[in-house]
Amino acid sequence: MGQDIPALVRWVLQQLEQAGYQGYLVGGCVRDLLRNAIPQDWDICTSARPEEIEQVFSGCPMADTGRQHGTITVLAQGGPYEITTFRVDGEYSDGRRPDAVRFVSELEADLARRDFTVNAMAMDGRGRIYDPFGGQADLRAGVIRCVGTPERRFQEDALRVMRGIRFCSVLGFSMEAGTAQGVHACRRGLERVAAERIRQELTKLLQGPDVGRVLREFADVLWVFWPELEQMVGVEQHNPWHRWDVWEHTVRAVECVPPDLVLRLTMLLHDLGKPVCRTTDREGIDHFYGHQTHSARMAGEMLERLRFDRRTKRQVVELVTIHDERLRLEDGYLRHQISHLGVERWHQLLTIQRADRIAQGSGRSAAALEQLEQIARRGEALIQSGSCLGLKELDIDGNHLLAAGVPAGAAVGEILRRLLDLVLEGRVANRRGELLQAARQLYPLER
Repeated sequence: MGQDIPALVRWVLQQLEQAGYQGYLVGGCVRDLLRNAIPQDWDICTSARPEEIEQVFSGCPMADTGRQHGTITVLAQGGPYEITTFRVDGEYSDGRRPDAVRFVSELEADLARRDFTVNAMAMDGRGRIYDPFGGQADLRAGVIRCVGTPERRFQEDALRVMRGIRFCSVLGFSMEAGTAQGVHACRRGLERVAAERIRQELTKLLQGPDVGRVLREFADVLWVFWPELEQMVGVEQHNPWHRWDVWEHTVRAVECVPPDLVLRLTMLLHDLGKPVCRTTDREGIDHFYGHQTHSARMAGEMLERLRFDRRTKRQVVELVTIHDERLRLEDGYLRHQISHLGVERWHQLLTIQRADRIAQGSGRSAAALEQLEQIARRGEALIQSGSCLGLKELDIDGNHLLAAGVPAGAAVGEILRRLLDLVLEGRVANRRGELLQAARQLYPLER
């Protein structure tokens, strides 16, 4: 395994060892190496104290990123490398960081404070593994298990609740029964965790290959910061289009889209408004009129609560708003839709509508999917044919209108937009002569 450690990382370990200290890779990078995955970062633990770390790397740029907790970040040789002194933690009064730490000389004591066994392994520069808590066995078995007592680990840092279920989603692991029990029992601790930290874990969780199972088994964890999700549980949809209740339909829809954050957030939030919009007619058929608007409003509030960036929030809200748009197999209509949405958003809309149809699980799904595929094929043909779908593709621009006698000002833009509408509807060909003729007919309306 030593050959899998990059030379620059081995160099850092060697500097510590040559100075008379122990140095080990620790945590996620060891887990990833054992999984034959590429580590995202390289954390190192050592018997050297912070001032001794600084002395060893005195010739390198360094950053004090947590000296009080024993961490010095070395920036040289392809870094950064976080190097932390062996330590044991005191109380966690803020539910995030220990109030104080005590530096120790034993590796095992340092590993004992970590969250899960698969993250509580160390590796030296020669690839030798130190695994006092059975992390390798759990890694082979695909199990997430706390080091020590689950309740204590989660009370120390409540974000570990989210980290645990995130690992299950991303790695496809199951959760050991005692650890799962601790997750459910300690989930309320997330109320004290910063929104940004929760968002980071949720983002990774939603893009994991096993997201559906995690949403089913640990939905109550997400209810802590997004209680709106709980309202969907058990809401039946008594109509010919749906087989499942709103929550199960939602989970299946999330599973049906690619692991893209915007798409998975959209499917998780697309039917939020159904519980408040539900009506039942005389035949016992449920309807959810206007749920798209309610869902979009709620989605925007929820994304804002977790401090999602504006672009993600805007995209998700737009897609939730239009997710149930009744698409038609008409060229003029399709050109208008693609022009209005843009090609990227059009493809996203098709993706979420496919997922929505599949997740309905009704006998009508096959026919609806076939119709959607016909629309998708026709839309793609229009895109690939080079059809005019936007102002930039018109065979006329503002200079042509000015030369034809239209005065500078708002009228130029309005005429161009109306010309585009005529082209999209197929009423005027996208040829300069015909466009100028149409413009002359429109201009008197603008004066």
